[in-house]
Parts: sequence; C-alpha cells; structure tokens
Amino acid sequence: MRKVLTKVLAGILGLSTLAGGLGVQTVAAEEKVTVNYWHVNADTQGGQTVTELVKKFNESQDTIEVVATYNPDMYKGLMQNMQAAVAGDNTPDVVQIGWQFVDYFSENFDYVEPQTIIDQFDSENADYLEKTFLPNVLELAKNKEDSLVGLPYSVSNPVLYLNRDLLREAGLDENGPKTWEEVKEFAATIKDKTGKYGFYLQQPADNWGTQGLLESNGAKFIEDGKAAFASQEGIDAYQLWADMVLKDETAVNLPWDQGVQSFIQGEIAMVYTTIAQRTNIQSNAKFDVATTTSPAFEGKESQIPAGGAMLVMTAQDEKVQEATWEFLKFLYENENVLAWTEGTGYVPSTSSVMDSEEMMKFLEENPMMEAAINQMDKVNKWASFPGDAGLEAEQLLLDMRDSILTGSEEPADALPRVQEEINNLLQ
Repeated sequence: MRKVLTKVLAGILGLSTLAGGLGVQTVAAEEKVTVNYWHVNADTQGGQTVTELVKKFNESQDTIEVVATYNPDMYKGLMQNMQAAVAGDNTPDVVQIGWQFVDYFSENFDYVEPQTIIDQFDSENADYLEKTFLPNVLELAKNKEDSLVGLPYSVSNPVLYLNRDLLREAGLDENGPKTWEEVKEFAATIKDKTGKYGFYLQQPADNWGTQGLLESNGAKFIEDGKAAFASQEGIDAYQLWADMVLKDETAVNLPWDQGVQSFIQGEIAMVYTTIAQRTNIQSNAKFDVATTTSPAFEGKESQIPAGGAMLVMTAQDEKVQEATWEFLKFLYENENVLAWTEGTGYVPSTSSVMDSEEMMKFLEENPMMEAAINQMDKVNKWASFPGDAGLEAEQLLLDMRDSILTGSEEPADALPRVQEEINNLLQ
C-alpha cells in the first residue's frame, strides 16, 4: 500500500573491475522521510495510544519516520507553540487543531487542504473524503469560508460522569440528574449526606465545557461573527455554576487534571467533562462509575459543542507531504480508528467504523460510551472566533472564568465586560 521512496540503481555497472580502475558502484538508499506530528494528548487522554499508533506505523514500512510531540495546555498551548515555530521557521508537518481554532488557524497559518493533497498524491482515491467521513463530521473541519481545513480525527462531546455509590449513599437516583437545576440540587444533597463534593465542571485551558453550560440555557457564544454570551441566559447559567462553587460550596474550582483525579479518588460525585476521559476514568475508578447525557436547563434543549480536533497538514516540502498523507491514511484505517476510540473514548470520526461489527461489540463491552453516542445528533460547532483574535479571545474567557470562580467578579459584571473586549478585538 505504501509507496517505496528508496531509489534503485538504474543499471548494473559490472561485478568486476572496469577499465579505468572503476570498482563496483552503489547508490545508498535514501534516508527516511521524517514527519513531525504535534498533538495535545496527555497520557490520561490518549497519549499512550498516540505512541502505540506511531510505533505501529513506523514499524510497518522502512521509508517514513513519524516523530510525535506532545503539546501541553491543550489546543491553546499548541497554537501558541505554532506561533513560535513559525517565527523560528521550524513548523511541524501535521498538527492537531481544536475545533475552536478552525477559523483562527486557517486565517493565520500555512496549510494544505486535504483534497489538494489527494489530487496530487492519491488521485485514484479522489473520493476518499466522501467515502470516509459523514457530511456532518466533515462540516466540523470547515472554516467560515466553507473550505475544508483538515481531516476530522478526534470527535467528542461532554457527558456527566457519575459515582453511583455516592449517589446511592445520598439517597439519590443512581442514574443521575437530567437538568442543570437538578445537578445543583443533587450536589447540595451529596454534600449534606456524604460530606463529599457534589460536582466539578472541567476547567482545561479552553471554554468548551462552559459553552455547553451557557448554550444549554439559550445563550450563544458567537452570533453573526460577534461574541454574544453576555445575554441574560448566559449570565444566569454562569451564576448557577458560580453559586455552587462559592455560595453553596458543593462544587470545586480546580484545574482539569486535579478535578478529574479527585473524581477518580471518590472525592467528587459528578464530573462534567469530555467522553475522551472515558478510558482514564473507567480504568482507574474503584467505584460504580457510569455516564449520562449532557444536562439541559428546565424546559430547554441541551446544546452540545463538538470537542476534539482535526489533523491539518502543514508540511511544505512535497516529499514530506506525500509521506504525511501515507501516515494520515494509516490513522484512518478501521483497526487504527478503533484503537484510537478504545484508547481514549473519542467517538469514531469515520462512517465505516461507526457501522462495523467491531464497534458494536466495543459498545456492548463499554456502556459508558453510550451517552456520547446517543447525543451525537445534538452536537454543534465549538465556538471559533475569527480573525487574528482567536487566541486572545480564548485567554480573556479563561481569565473571566478564574475571576468569577474565585469571587473576584460577578457574572453579571464579568460577561458583558469580556464580551465587549472580545468584540473590540474582532473589529
């Protein structure tokens, strides 16, 4: 399947010494083409699977060597590292770009669209994109100009993880709450009956989970190209979270890794975070653990931002581009997509895997995945701020989160202030 990139000797020069004193001449095989792959997967969220897949690919052929590099601080951290790499003229060849940076990345960095690569190096598979991905999954990787920036790879959505032992101890329904108002009530009862914290909402270096909370109350993070989260619905949703942390003291304000680890250790009863933490939580929790779908607000529909990332080709050298395409096709082979799903919890991005017998068997053996699969029809785009302001807007939202959850600022003051600051950046 893989194209051999080594050169062969065009003709035989002879096995004996030729006139003029020439001996046998050989042409050494070309050195391997190196493909630098940047990702955001820590060991607790797929990093070990990245290592295994890269090792498997490197051992499957002898012409390409993929080197994987982990970038901390999730997609924001990777974008900051990309800026530094561009400044130093040392960019990677393929990168994981989070959905919230689709527009920012496509407007500020050099990349090659997938169909361009296919037409140049794999023309016999001209319909690869249509055969491999469902239309709504491909949409996630399109920018505001409707151009496909990369290949969908990591697809996730937020679910509510439950410590059913603590729920039962508190006399609550072990299947968990259905609304955000019930989350607040459950958390208060858990704290009162067990002394444990009731709730944690993920706090990585992004606002994905926060978007799910606010938009489920009817707010919009972005509307008509502008920040719009400071509606009354957005303020009320943020206030519910802040009250749980500061007023009721039934929820905790912790960095993401600490929050998830506290849940695994049995100190928190419910965690709202990505299904991509499924393997970590399922493998390490010593209690009866389950997942349920993302809560809605009473009388409203839950709104669920798609998490995860696309794989974008940033290689500029043609030989490296061709090698990178071989690596990308390898990652999307059925058995490797299944390995990625099993090792992380991400929902498969390819249509063939979703319908496979292997996937059906996997779901039977891993019922915690069901909540994420069942709500995929409600998934919408992760808010992506356009123009040059993407990174700065993300940081303003992170600073606002810290300000609210430490009690320095009320949501009614913080959200309008930050919305105005972001919209000023976007002008």
